[in-house]
Amino acid sequence: MNLKKSIRRHLLEMVTEGMDPSGLPDHKYYAFDWDDNVMNMPTKIMVLDDQDNEIGMSTDDFAEHRHDLGKKPFIYNGKTIVGFASNPFRNFRGEGEKQFLIDVMSASLGPSWDDFVECINGGSVFAIITARGHNPMILKQAVYKLIKNNVSGLDQEKLVESLKKYRDFTGEDIKDDDTMIKEYLDMCRFHPVSFGTGSEANPEEGKINALREFISYCKELANMVGGKVLFKNDVSNNFVVPSIGFSDDDERNVEKVKEFLNKEFGLEHPVTTYLTKSQTKTKY
Repeated sequence: MNLKKSIRRHLLEMVTEGMDPSGLPDHKYYAFDWDDNVMNMPTKIMVLDDQDNEIGMSTDDFAEHRHDLGKKPFIYNGKTIVGFASNPFRNFRGEGEKQFLIDVMSASLGPSWDDFVECINGGSVFAIITARGHNPMILKQAVYKLIKNNVSGLDQEKLVESLKKYRDFTGEDIKDDDTMIKEYLDMCRFHPVSFGTGSEANPEEGKINALREFISYCKELANMVGGKVLFKNDVSNNFVVPSIGFSDDDERNVEKVKEFLNKEFGLEHPVTTYLTKSQTKTKY
């Protein structure tokens, strides 16, 4: 296989959000936290009050209180919270997977939903990096359901057209719509960082490891096209710089991610971070 044909074949594997003015893929990738970022899920963390009663705490409120839980009492919804209940994250692990698939179809939209829609409708490679502990296949199944039901701006016809465009660009055969959607989701990455081992209470390290892996994956995809490991823009050598957006509603997670990026890749890293605290998206 000659170099040109090889590059065209690899382009199929690097589905991106759109074409730039020259008609080439723009190397745009996305990494999303799930809860209170993509969707506002009704799932509750179970905490304990001073009367030994279990109280359900929303993920948004948990982001505010998680560093006090078990350390000092505080008032929450009129109750004095003294710590975690037994198995407090049971709704975020295997026991809660069936309900998760139900809840995603009725949950309200989070502050990064529009970006999620843009990403999927354009066929961009993305990662879901969440503190949840569900099996990764459950997260993939949930996204598949959202696409197939055209939920709130998601449009499977637009996604299929984007996938066909890239296959035409690379000279690959067009497959049936459902197969292309499933193959597209197989390319994306699903990281429930407390699946197996890991902590929903302190997910920063898991999220950093998942983002590190996704960055490496994006570099490999970009390297298939540019022929070089990319992360330093050198126009004379035709380097391509991938663009990665990461969004999370928990400020501590975003702070730790920024520290990691600056330490490991330097100040000119290609990841743009966004904080979506209190349902407002801001560049961080």
